[in-house]
Amino acid sequence: MTNNALQAIRTRIDHLDEQIQMLINERAACAQEVAKVKLGGEAADYYRPEREAQVLRNVLARNTGPLSGEEMARLFREIMSACLALEQPMKIAFLGPEGTFTQAAALKHFGHSVRTVSHGAIDEVFRDVEAGASHYGVVPVENSTEGVVNHTLDMFISSPLRVCGEVELRIHHNLLGRMDGINGVSRLYVHQQALAQCRGWIEEHLCGVEHVTVSSNAEAARRAAQEAGAVAIAGATAAEIYGLNILAANIEDEPDNTTRFLVIGTKSPPPSGNDKTSLLLSARNRPGALHRLLEPLFRHGISMTRIESRPSRRGMWDYVFFIDIEGHSQEPGVAKALQELGDEAAMMKVLGSYPGAVL
Repeated sequence: MTNNALQAIRTRIDHLDEQIQMLINERAACAQEVAKVKLGGEAADYYRPEREAQVLRNVLARNTGPLSGEEMARLFREIMSACLALEQPMKIAFLGPEGTFTQAAALKHFGHSVRTVSHGAIDEVFRDVEAGASHYGVVPVENSTEGVVNHTLDMFISSPLRVCGEVELRIHHNLLGRMDGINGVSRLYVHQQALAQCRGWIEEHLCGVEHVTVSSNAEAARRAAQEAGAVAIAGATAAEIYGLNILAANIEDEPDNTTRFLVIGTKSPPPSGNDKTSLLLSARNRPGALHRLLEPLFRHGISMTRIESRPSRRGMWDYVFFIDIEGHSQEPGVAKALQELGDEAAMMKVLGSYPGAVL
């Protein structure tokens, strides 16, 4: 390629950058106009999960490359996050400390123009949002290889909060440490979930090394940063925050290792066109109770994507079921099925209807 041809391409890029910047500022100005209109109403809901999900789905539908759909959606998420911050800066509570995968999920969903607030336990995230100190919270609910996070499910039994969204995050575990290699490692700090997800790699490469379980991956990284000869299993973000080297990357045993997180808030969004509904149910104590309980879903053609049972804490051997179904509670078919479920169940609580995860 000649210098003239290269210069022509660079000139074209400069022109496109100028157009992109102008259009982003124009979009931001529109966001400010939206804020003014909302202030004139009775209730100003600045963050609209269903609207953002629709925008991202449109981005994916019209994307022609060469950037991937995932990368294009990430760019638009950040544009929306910055524009929303002009309307109302948001605080998002998450299961900390800084550098956890839960924080990464919060930033993936809300973008980096929010303020994330770290909490040491899942119940603290719930209480923070219930008290109105944060607008929303993000908590883990299940992993593709290790199953559900029971503490999150248990909190929904008594909490008035609703599920407002979900985030799916590919989990890549890395071995982190202050040293340059794994020779001489004397101690491994690791969260129990990460230990289970990387057990094969650990047994092959760190056989005989002492394991110390900690409350989170970020806590593991923090401790490894303070101790000679210690290593941790955590994400790349934790390596940056705590100044650690990545000694081995992507050490998880399952390459498709994914964790699902829930966004919790005070109310559910309207339908977005591709939604889920989460329910809490208990069955009456009689033969065929679970079959009778779920039969309305079959009759109305509602797909159930997940079911988990947990002790209700109301009595010995008394259980509740956490169920996810496709569709929004305001859709006619789903509404009819929920009404019949309520008639059959000993107790039913709709935890929320929300947009399905976009990438």
